[in-house]
Amino acid sequence: MAHRRTTKLLFLLCSLCYALSAIAGKSYYDVLQVPRGASDDQIKRAYRKLALKYHPDKNPGNEEANKRFADISNAYEVLSDSEKRNIYDRYGEDGLKQHAASGGGRGGGMNMQDIFSQFFGGGQMEEEERIAKGDDVIVELDASLEDLYLGGSVKVWREKNILKPAPGKRRCNCRNEVYHKQIGPGMFQQMTEQVCEQCPNVKYEREGYFVTVDIEKGMQDGQEVVFYEDGEPIIDGEAGDLKFRIRTAPHDRFRREGNDLHATITITLVQALVGFEKTIKHLDDRLVDIGTKGITKPKEVRKFKGEGMPLHFSTKKGDLYVQFEVLFPTSLTEDQKTQIKAVLG
Repeated sequence: MAHRRTTKLLFLLCSLCYALSAIAGKSYYDVLQVPRGASDDQIKRAYRKLALKYHPDKNPGNEEANKRFADISNAYEVLSDSEKRNIYDRYGEDGLKQHAASGGGRGGGMNMQDIFSQFFGGGQMEEEERIAKGDDVIVELDASLEDLYLGGSVKVWREKNILKPAPGKRRCNCRNEVYHKQIGPGMFQQMTEQVCEQCPNVKYEREGYFVTVDIEKGMQDGQEVVFYEDGEPIIDGEAGDLKFRIRTAPHDRFRREGNDLHATITITLVQALVGFEKTIKHLDDRLVDIGTKGITKPKEVRKFKGEGMPLHFSTKKGDLYVQFEVLFPTSLTEDQKTQIKAVLG
């Protein structure tokens, strides 16, 4: 009885740890950009594409890419193993750790290069073989400046064709077979015949679901977030990819130019002449001091170093450029004119 209570308690603790880990970071499925019900072939193809993209040989000196490659390899090692995947689906990473600690599963696992070599032979950067592929779907995604500065995510409703079983059979996996036909003594003619198999029939049905697009800090306009094999499907082939192309959405305070931010601030003529204290609210709600004790000329631009956008895959930041517009009075009294002449004349 005590053993059953202990087992139940361990199960509840594992479930709680799994829930917390899911909240804290990306799941292995998110890392490989595949759905939870992905087939083994989908997982393999997703790994191949991501491993080629983030391999250290293609990203020398890029620590973030190296970390991505390690995460991709770790996710693939778990999801490609049916036993580990089942434990992960039920109990998360803590369940895997407990399983390994108890001596279960394969000891030691594989390192990143071992996994990569399985696909590309000794670590050679081969490109993926050509197979029939459906159309890619490209979606222009307006990302807020806040998400591009801090990192964030956007939920997008997606509708696409899904292949479903249908009554009947169809010709599939057709190929040309070459044979030789004798047409006379010692004479043969080469012939080609198309040979097909009989496969279950399929049909297209339209389905909709939400896709969560992760916006990384410092992403530039034109960069893409790719969901492999989530584009248009094709019969007897691989579905195309779904690509979200990043586009910076307009902002009420800042304008983005590459890694730099630009802002326009209006000050009074008095402030322009005698100086002023002023702050501007940044994208992370931090207040940046842009005041001065000196004179500010109309249209003057001041640079605030390191207050721009973060660089993608880097700890560095661009700069903030503030242009000052001076608000002149619309009219002056004679007395005011006399006083100004006395002070400035």
